[in-house]
Amino acid sequence: MEDGLLEKTGKPLAHWIEVVKASKIEKHKAIIDFLKAEHGFTYGFANFVAHKSKATDAASQAPEDLVATQYKGKESLKPIYEALVKVVEAFGDDVVKTPKKDSVSIIRKKQFALIKPATKSRIDLGLKLKGKPTTDRLENSGPFGTMCTHRVRLESADQVDEELSGWLQEAYNEAV
Repeated sequence: MEDGLLEKTGKPLAHWIEVVKASKIEKHKAIIDFLKAEHGFTYGFANFVAHKSKATDAASQAPEDLVATQYKGKESLKPIYEALVKVVEAFGDDVVKTPKKDSVSIIRKKQFALIKPATKSRIDLGLKLKGKPTTDRLENSGPFGTMCTHRVRLESADQVDEELSGWLQEAYNEAV
């Protein structure tokens, strides 16, 4: 995107970040609207510059900082996260953890799980388990939409048990 921005506008990303800062516009959508209206940007480039001009841009942060921020004020959930990571890391060297602003994607060749601190007292674990029926514990994907097929609500590390580990293993096995 950065190379395309330079090619399209003749100016580097740093220039456009300064333009945004000088405008004193702070809201993401307002930045996009400004760049489109005043500088002829397409939505894609305007969105890219808007993200990069904000300090909260997830792509600019270290993975450990993203995770730390997710659990700030939710420290009691960190043992659940760590238990889930321990389970999936045991599956093999091909497991990749990709922290984002509000969740961590767990990927093999495809994403097979998503760990999200949903509230101050609960983590929602999204799983990709095509064709698997829901149960009282293995719910419909809920807020995850199409990113996952199922959701498990976790409030303590002891809920990361054999049954849950089995579902994670199943999702991992399908992610090829």
